[in-house]
Amino acid sequence: MKILIIGGTGMIGAHAALHLRDHGDDVTVAGRGPAPDDSPVADFPHLTGDYTAPTFTPEQLAPFDGIVFAAGQDVRHKNPDDDTTAFWENTQRAGVPRMAALAKQAGVSRFVQVGSYYHHLRPDLAASNPYIAARKAADDGARALADASFNVCTLNPPSIIGAITGASARRYRRMVSWAAGNEPGIPDFAPPGGTNYMSADSLAQAIRGALLHGEPGAAYLIGDQNMSYRQFFQLLVDAAGGKRVIGERDEQHPLQPDPSIIQGRGNTLAYEPAPEDVRRLRFTRNDCARAVENLIDIVTAAH
Repeated sequence: MKILIIGGTGMIGAHAALHLRDHGDDVTVAGRGPAPDDSPVADFPHLTGDYTAPTFTPEQLAPFDGIVFAAGQDVRHKNPDDDTTAFWENTQRAGVPRMAALAKQAGVSRFVQVGSYYHHLRPDLAASNPYIAARKAADDGARALADASFNVCTLNPPSIIGAITGASARRYRRMVSWAAGNEPGIPDFAPPGGTNYMSADSLAQAIRGALLHGEPGAAYLIGDQNMSYRQFFQLLVDAAGGKRVIGERDEQHPLQPDPSIIQGRGNTLAYEPAPEDVRRLRFTRNDCARAVENLIDIVTAAH
């Protein structure tokens, strides 16, 4: 297939691009600027565009059989001076369905949106959290466009373990340095609670599965492994050779601050993806310990 990945220079998009190309697909990555020279997708065909502006045109999208939307922005991309309502409107609530509608207008037959698990598992939180409300609106709005000629579905993954060279590796640099024992100012404990984690490799497989086997209008809840934050921190320390035992303490941690725990500190957002969905999407649920080891290797090499 001829595939366009919106957000293809980012961590999730780049993993998907590499996986799809390895399976014989003709992949173009799209973003507001080209991939850095050290990016693993630097040699891919590139389409410049901004879905929030929006600048993409039907003529640009028409050559593609399928589009993967992996550019949805979240709280990490919001600047303090951004207007909250406008930000979520452009990046999620209106921006994502608008991109899907443009793909439909262009005659693209398949559209896979990479969303978030929060609104899928806890739709009640949309009443009080603008981010979750916007994610839910983006999901519902895109899938509402599905019909006999336009197969659109959503993948709702949890916290993703993965990095590529560049910004995504730098994001984890402090965490990896702490895990290795090089940050004495960061305490050795984890907050209570936990979540589901998924490797970037598993998500890439699920994206390809959705392009091939996803059902029109479906929303798939996907993931690899339920872990407490203590277990995740311990995996990081073990993989980095830190040789410390991480305990649990009911207080905010610099590497897992309370604003990042949308369900609230101490609560666990755990689930097991439906086996039939895993089979339908045909992805292999990876061992998160190996994903953490790969993450450590990439961040260390980038440093």
